[in-house]
Amino acid sequence: MNTNIIISGVGGQGILTIAAVLDTAALSENLNVKQSEVHGMSQRGGAVQSHVRISDKEIYSDLIPKEKADMILSVEPMELLRYLPYLKKDGWLITDSKPFENIFDYPKKDDVYKQIKTHKNHIIINATSQAKRIGNSKAANMVLLGAASTLLPIPEKSMTDAIKKLFQRKSEKIVKLNLEAFEKGKELAENFKDFVYRE
Repeated sequence: MNTNIIISGVGGQGILTIAAVLDTAALSENLNVKQSEVHGMSQRGGAVQSHVRISDKEIYSDLIPKEKADMILSVEPMELLRYLPYLKKDGWLITDSKPFENIFDYPKKDDVYKQIKTHKNHIIINATSQAKRIGNSKAANMVLLGAASTLLPIPEKSMTDAIKKLFQRKSEKIVKLNLEAFEKGKELAENFKDFVYRE
């Protein structure tokens, strides 16, 4: 089993938290993990991306080669497009529908969505809106992780245990909120996949 995931977005969107949950969950299953990351200028909405590689065999590099990513998981739709050259032919694209418009010539949302939809395997969900309804828009990253979890070879319990472990120092309320966001993402992904396949 080998799974390569690129996580992308802008500073402050919780990209590295997604990576930490994946790492923790995979390690709890005695899987091998390698991770690399690039930090942009988070105060200015700079790009942030992380490569997460999970395998039951030894992993020799922490960087994912082009055309080898099983999934690109993005908290910002245009940032997802940067990494399309890394996606496998049958790989998955998962993104929030809400853009972070940090440049004056940000393209039209519909144009961004249209580009994403040229790939059969895609999930576009309103993660930020759903997280806001749950109680904190910053939990959009956990909504997206929940959506991604439906396609990853890691048991759900290991994922939720990792969320509990990583957020427990904050408060029980924050743990509960992030678990709820994760569950909502799972639900949205299943509905979205069903909709895409029925089209």
